[in-house]
Amino acid sequence: MGGLVLKLRPHEELMINGVLVENGERNTRLRVKTEGANILRLKDALRPEEATTPLKRAYYIAQLAVSGQLSTLEAGEILTDALQSAPGLELDADLSECVARHDFYQIMRALRGFALADRTAPAS
Repeated sequence: MGGLVLKLRPHEELMINGVLVENGERNTRLRVKTEGANILRLKDALRPEEATTPLKRAYYIAQLAVSGQLSTLEAGEILTDALQSAPGLELDADLSECVARHDFYQIMRALRGFALADRTAPAS
């Protein structure tokens, strides 16, 4: 049985195709069977005012594409410009390929350490 499996903590929030969903009182596992669904965990999301550096802006643009708030073509163009304006950043071949394929999940994954580094770690 295929699909994306999400493991959610109690009260964890996520967006699925632009709809805000909150988990209940217990840990939950969800299987998303629809290919191409736009899914974004809110714990991984930046607010617009947090996108203060070129890498954070690139992450935010990828986030908008993942959440379905920005078209993939538009996001790809803006993302290319944002990444090229990052001082001292040389795009590696993998990241450039992700931008060309519009693989915004992988772009967010690659930039997550830079974009979310200044957040405090959640309590366990």
